[in-house]
Amino acid sequence: MKQHKDILIRQSFEKADEALLSAKINIDNNMLTTAQNRIYYAIFYSVLALGYYRNFVTSKHGQLLGWFNKTFIYEENVFSHEFFEIYKEAFESRRKSDYEFSWKPNREDILSDLESAKNFVQKIKEYVSNLDI
Repeated sequence: MKQHKDILIRQSFEKADEALLSAKINIDNNMLTTAQNRIYYAIFYSVLALGYYRNFVTSKHGQLLGWFNKTFIYEENVFSHEFFEIYKEAFESRRKSDYEFSWKPNREDILSDLESAKNFVQKIKEYVSNLDI
């Protein structure tokens, strides 16, 4: 089971890194709604890695968001509330970019979101690297 878990965690982080790279490429090509989607998914995949570590698996985005908030922000105080806000805002911005046709992302906001996502993913990786997987 340990090897299986390790593979899922590693693959989740690989997908997070790929999503961050894809977001940057999309920003550089002025494809901002797609970049917003990739920014969210970078965060999502890193939290998914935490879920695999804790044997929490779900296909529901809102459920994963709530679990992260409850477990890592409130119960265990592993991450600051700011981390939940980054995740929640990325979730909401991705929803808008994917489903609200009148919503237009702002380049400066997207660049800021990308930096926040990079920091978020890095902090999750650091946390997981210190765990006994």
